[in-house]
Amino acid sequence: MFTRPLPLFLAFLLGFLTSQLFSYGRRLWKQPGLTARSPVGGIAFDTAVPATGLARLIAEANVRAGIEERHLPDGTRKTILWAGWRNFREPWARDFGFASFGLVEMGEQRALKETLELYLHYQRADGRFPVKIHSTSVADRYLHSLFSRQQPTHAPLRPKYQTAHHTISLDGNCLLVIAALNYLHRYQDEAFARQHWAALKQALHWVETQALGSDGLLHQGAYTDWADSVIRKGAVHYTNVLYWKALREFALDAARYGYGEDAVYFEGQAAALCAAINRHFWDETQGFFITSRQFRHILSSDGNLLAIAWRLATPEQANTILANMAAGGMAEPVPTRCTNQEYGREHISLENRLGGIAHYHTAAAWLWLGSWHAIAAVRAGRGAEASQLLGRMAEVITRDGVVHEVYGADGRYLKTRWYESEAPLTWSAAMFVYASAILDREQEVDIHLAR
Repeated sequence: MFTRPLPLFLAFLLGFLTSQLFSYGRRLWKQPGLTARSPVGGIAFDTAVPATGLARLIAEANVRAGIEERHLPDGTRKTILWAGWRNFREPWARDFGFASFGLVEMGEQRALKETLELYLHYQRADGRFPVKIHSTSVADRYLHSLFSRQQPTHAPLRPKYQTAHHTISLDGNCLLVIAALNYLHRYQDEAFARQHWAALKQALHWVETQALGSDGLLHQGAYTDWADSVIRKGAVHYTNVLYWKALREFALDAARYGYGEDAVYFEGQAAALCAAINRHFWDETQGFFITSRQFRHILSSDGNLLAIAWRLATPEQANTILANMAAGGMAEPVPTRCTNQEYGREHISLENRLGGIAHYHTAAAWLWLGSWHAIAAVRAGRGAEASQLLGRMAEVITRDGVVHEVYGADGRYLKTRWYESEAPLTWSAAMFVYASAILDREQEVDIHLAR
């Protein structure tokens, strides 16, 4: 007598699931197609405009296309910068941190300030920032991308504190502090500084308590930094350079805003970390900062270029690094490749290998790295090299009409059966704007001195 209810229950469950699936499919298909709005922003391709100037217009349009108003669960609305059009239509801490440099150059104060306020709103009491602030699940994003539909933006934004690999993001925390201080440098917003100083200080404290080792360096787990398809663990050069930059800028701003004790303390922390970075990572024989003790023979462009651009590296170190990168063809055909050699497949995540993009964080090239490459060349007094790097990136941008996420060895954006490069990627677009502005200012100085 207990045999009949079970089939009835299964039939009911099947009917319910079918109804839910049908309803979801209808909602998905009602979303506008990805081509319904141009991420380029209607730029007219005037052949009379130099390639670098046109590329900058395209990059700026890509960034502004990523600025939109979103709402929180309490109904509060914020103007934010999303990371990408197809897959990442939401604020990501790491992407936004780097993009902040371009937002400053573009005068996009509102998007910069309100995205910062959004992250500060969701900062935990211990100082930890979200990795991203989203309104869709991974599956939802993938399905909308698969069927070429725009991601829905009607749901309220909510924080996510772990990466897809269930790790923390040390570089994201550091970059948000850097972005906030970058905002203060440009706009001198004393009210913002007073309101959020303790929170920014706590963000640095969280990084220290989470990862600072007895050797004075940050130590991280696998899949923790921007190269999150690679098992880079232990003390990694890139992450420590970011932490040094955050400490140093915080110390400088502490002095500006009258926090004398903080200025002394964080300047001491920055100096100690700088010494530890040079002691642990600089390899005089190879002529570059190693990626980590695990990958001691790999020159990673990320940390090395940032060390030059932010003047952690000495002039002598800067020139040997750039010479090594040139000898290894790391800016060819598109500036700039992630590393001078492969990590080894055993160190690459399974999903990247299955997706046909095992080289995503090694032999592939990213324009945000190319932008830091050009800035590093400027800082090293190699203006001609910087112009060449910027010009080659401009050729790629004007050719495609958009700033892509990542490029392959053939100079084209990456695309496989299971993966297609994000376009536009606001992180790289904003960084190209910043690099262009840096080079323009350098050339203006040169012209002034020549008069």
